[in-house]
Amino acid sequence: MDLKLEYSVVDLFCGIGGLTRGFLDVGFQVEAGIDIDEDCRYAYEKNNNSNFVSKSVSDLSKEDLLKLYPKGKKKILIGCAPCQPFSIFNQKSDGKVSEQNSERWKLLYSFSKLIDSTRPEIVSMENVPLLKTFKNGKVLKDFIGSLKSYGYHVSAEIYDSQYYGVPQRRKRLVLLASLKGPIEMIPYTHLDQIVTVKKAIGSMAKINSGDIHTKDMLHRSRKLNELNLKRIKATPEGGGWKDWDLELVADCHKKEGGKAYGSAYGRMSWNDVAPTMTTYCVGYNNGRFGHPTQDRAISLREAAILQSFPKNYEFIDPNRTFSSGRIAKQIGNAVPVGLGQAIAKSVEIHLKKFNDE
Repeated sequence: MDLKLEYSVVDLFCGIGGLTRGFLDVGFQVEAGIDIDEDCRYAYEKNNNSNFVSKSVSDLSKEDLLKLYPKGKKKILIGCAPCQPFSIFNQKSDGKVSEQNSERWKLLYSFSKLIDSTRPEIVSMENVPLLKTFKNGKVLKDFIGSLKSYGYHVSAEIYDSQYYGVPQRRKRLVLLASLKGPIEMIPYTHLDQIVTVKKAIGSMAKINSGDIHTKDMLHRSRKLNELNLKRIKATPEGGGWKDWDLELVADCHKKEGGKAYGSAYGRMSWNDVAPTMTTYCVGYNNGRFGHPTQDRAISLREAAILQSFPKNYEFIDPNRTFSSGRIAKQIGNAVPVGLGQAIAKSVEIHLKKFNDE
């Protein structure tokens, strides 16, 4: 019997299902995903054959969580707590965070309480690296300390997703915890064979700025205005605004402080991985999100592929008004599927090891 069949998974802060998809791909059964963002329901349920529960983790009771696990199954609890509070972009100059983000980071303490009350055999949490230093590391130390006091063995390290086959430079903190014994991530699988932008999206159909491909409504690119079209045409593969004639350079980049933002208005390179996909990943002026050779920003579909979602992953709810910004946010906030697979394989290997022992 496959050992994974003895376990069921629930995904907290599931979003559109990047972490769920990774566990499903490795052969685990994911019973449900929980997220406060109702916008994520369609993509999560359509692609993963799992239930979406629209609820804040802070309002989730022990009973709510336990009833999601089938009777007789052992429990795995995974999640990607909201990373916005721990992002450098959301911290003020004095190192503090906004009131809204202050409430969000407290969700980690809610996560910890649920672990204590439900006692899953395995726990995994993914977040941005800055969680290690947020509030001088107190939030993460509190989380790890609580898990250890509950009897868990814990590992928490920073990994670069590109070395797990994700065509993107995306560093993330991955925490694993087990009641069975020491647990850790599997070694990098793609140290010598990164998945380049060309390998990931090089076969995508050509489209122009503002076009929508007839066979894939997600393969659409935002229309560039006349100035930005001139700018991208003046940008070589892998280049950016520093390659332009002065007349094309934005006033903010002419100032001393603006010179540090070299990736703005940049093109990707075919033979490298993509930059980190953000919630603004289809905006040409928001980073190095220009297509390597076509005069446009990457499409929503290309952004999803660079997040290692399958090419047929469905995002567009036919019963809702389409919003490019909403879907870009979902894609940028997601856990890359390739990283989710690496976490799931780490759990699988751990379970087999301690089952054999």
